Amino acid sequence: MLGAGSAGAEVTAGGSVHIYGALRGRAIAGIGGNADARIFTRSLAAELVAIDGFYATAEEMDAKCTDKPTQVLLTGETLAFKPLP
Repeated sequence: MLGAGSAGAEVTAGGSVHIYGALRGRAIAGIGGNADARIFTRSLAAELVAIDGFYATAEEMDAKCTDKPTQVLLTGETLAFKPLP
């Protein structure tokens, strides 16, 4: 997605999700069992992110990644938030 994701919007994919703007809605990657899927965004402000059925709400996301470029990936049964340069 080239622009921002608005609050209330939902982006879903069987693979990875790339948001080249602010992610404010929901991003769901890895639908159908793809645990290797990732979520990439230039500004993490999402309501919810999910990969392969595992999810995190805004309250559960890593605060150091808020409003910053971030990669979300699945490690075991937990979502990990990694800042991007």
